[in-house]
Amino acid sequence: MVMVELAGDLRAEGDDLNGALMTLAEEDWRRPTPFKDWTVEAVMQHLLVGDWMNGLALTDPDKFSLTLERRNAARAAGEKVTGLEFMEIDPDSGAQLRAHWHAGQQALCDLFAVREPKARMKWVGPDMSVRSGATARLMETWAHGQDIYDLLRQPREATDRIRNIATLGVNTYGWTFQNRGEAPPGPAPHVRLTAPSGATWTWNEPSETNVVAGAALEFCQVVTQGRNIADVDLSVVGEVAEKWMSIAQCFAGAPEQPPKPGHRAWQ
Repeated sequence: MVMVELAGDLRAEGDDLNGALMTLAEEDWRRPTPFKDWTVEAVMQHLLVGDWMNGLALTDPDKFSLTLERRNAARAAGEKVTGLEFMEIDPDSGAQLRAHWHAGQQALCDLFAVREPKARMKWVGPDMSVRSGATARLMETWAHGQDIYDLLRQPREATDRIRNIATLGVNTYGWTFQNRGEAPPGPAPHVRLTAPSGATWTWNEPSETNVVAGAALEFCQVVTQGRNIADVDLSVVGEVAEKWMSIAQCFAGAPEQPPKPGHRAWQ
């Protein structure tokens, strides 16, 4: 039941993003988003390839490993690869790219829904649980969707689906520091968030001297590095909590820095 619900959240997130993409004019696909100046096209290519690679990891792990080796070798040789080369597709318009992505994303949801949450799957780093894989896809879909909403200056309705992302943000407290070669500076802060529905979500030991509190939406925006902590209204108390929120990173890969204050504060 866990994976059915999680896959359902991922499916709904994909449907929402697909709806936003359908409003774009063709020239919008080449506009830079506030995420590292990636264009909408680049953002959606990234999501398309990531979903496809997850599908391979679930259905053909040998092909996944081979594809990863080919991609890494190409990059080491200085080639610019998006990953579409390995999928053997070449969408010639934003509409085609959107259609490829949405079909693949929905198919991936079908795969996740019937897997055991604790089963292991290959990934670019260490193997991970299927539940972790699906949560990561939900986080990426939501976070990169925010890149596009921010570009268009469109408001976005938050839903309680973001609890998955908030949980990932809390669980990657230690990772944020370890990924930078640092030890966590102290116990994980208490996190107390207000859900879009008005519910209260809490994690870690209660504390009023080491705590992050406020809107779950803003917490998710910070841990996915879609907002600088200076641009949200979260209450952050204690040196440990302040240090974490200044560099929080819930996604894998090399250490990244949040956007500069004001860069993504249009709301």
